[in-house]
Amino acid sequence: MTQTKRLNDSAAARWLALIIVSFTMMCGYFITDVMAPLEDLLTKAPAEGGLGWTSDDYGFFSGAYGYINVFLLMLFFGGIILDKCGVRFTGIMSSGLMLVGTLIKWYAVNSDFGTAELFGYPTQVLIAALGFAIFGMGAEITGITVTKVIAKWFTGHELALAMGLQVAMARIGTAAALACSLPFANAMDNVAAPVLLGAALLCIGFVAYLVYGVMDKKLDASVAAAETATEEEGFHFSDLKVIFTNTGFWLIAILCVLFYSGVFPFLKFATKLMIYKYGVEPELAGLIPAMLPFGTILLTPIFGSLYDRLGKGATLMIIGSAMLTLVHVLFALPILNVWWFAILVMIVLGIAFSLVPSAMWPSVPKIIPMKQLGSAYAIIFYIQNIGLSMVPVMIGKVIQNYATIETTEGVTYDYTIPMSIFAVFGIVSIIVSFILKRVDAKKVYGLEQPNIKK
Repeated sequence: MTQTKRLNDSAAARWLALIIVSFTMMCGYFITDVMAPLEDLLTKAPAEGGLGWTSDDYGFFSGAYGYINVFLLMLFFGGIILDKCGVRFTGIMSSGLMLVGTLIKWYAVNSDFGTAELFGYPTQVLIAALGFAIFGMGAEITGITVTKVIAKWFTGHELALAMGLQVAMARIGTAAALACSLPFANAMDNVAAPVLLGAALLCIGFVAYLVYGVMDKKLDASVAAAETATEEEGFHFSDLKVIFTNTGFWLIAILCVLFYSGVFPFLKFATKLMIYKYGVEPELAGLIPAMLPFGTILLTPIFGSLYDRLGKGATLMIIGSAMLTLVHVLFALPILNVWWFAILVMIVLGIAFSLVPSAMWPSVPKIIPMKQLGSAYAIIFYIQNIGLSMVPVMIGKVIQNYATIETTEGVTYDYTIPMSIFAVFGIVSIIVSFILKRVDAKKVYGLEQPNIKK
């Protein structure tokens, strides 16, 4: 008797599903970094065309991305909702939250609130932060949903390559934001214009996920026809013990928060670093940080394919963490303060930023069973959000209090201390990666083994 095949056994079907959900995430990543190139414009006085924010204001706003996820535990609950309600419901809910949060942020930045303050921050900053926090809640829940979608469709197939391609598409969104946000704001003579553009893209991304929902329903039907229980069923709160007692899971979670704290918060301040340390013109400064995501677009799928076929996932994490450390040490040192050196260092960071995610995310399904996978990714993203929330606030205060230098020619900045803090994250990442490799050898998770089952 011919065995009924699942829909994901069709290469065309699973790659189409990947493209659809990756597009939704790409739109979200555009909004995540759309304000980063605008920092210098935001902190200029209103008479100079800015909004009059301080570095502290900007750090508070940038950290708002994770406030709801961290302090209200919404990302943790989002993982439980994902495992209980499935990827269709959760993805539609979370992508809708992204859109709502973006519209609130646009309203705040596009409106004049005068000199009104609340809790020590301008009202405009607080409302923009609220919108960014709602967006961040939706973006992170969408992220874990999309990651589980890929695991659902690609386990036993090209899992790391698929996750690498999803990351690559996300980086297109990041790169577009870093490269185009400031020129677009200048062309429209409106600092809020790039945010509105992102809201329009998110509308398209929301519709795209609705289309995916139809495919997911067909996948579940094909699984049922193959007389195999759907992976969405059978989750119980007691299953969380499987996650909380897993050493490998916690090592990956710690590595995730350390590594990403050395990358994403850095990007929030990188454009201004290029202006004041490397002498790049403000109109071009965003192009150098934009090289980072552009580089990962090509490299992350390559490293993911390497992991699929040859293994060595833990080793890739060690190498990437070492490169991250080297990058921030070079940025901290007072040497070669010229634009071409900044480009070379950013290229190295791009390689590091391709190595670690291409190995880290596909490693989680090797450690955690599918029915707890949504909660596992949610907890990792929750811990990651602690870093993404607190580190920008810390760096903003460090720049405000220790890196700002007033001269007769105006204000300039010394980024030695902020970059040294980022370098520390890299050093600890190396240590955690080595421990993970040793634990893998003892527990036999298979992190050093290929993903494709022959």
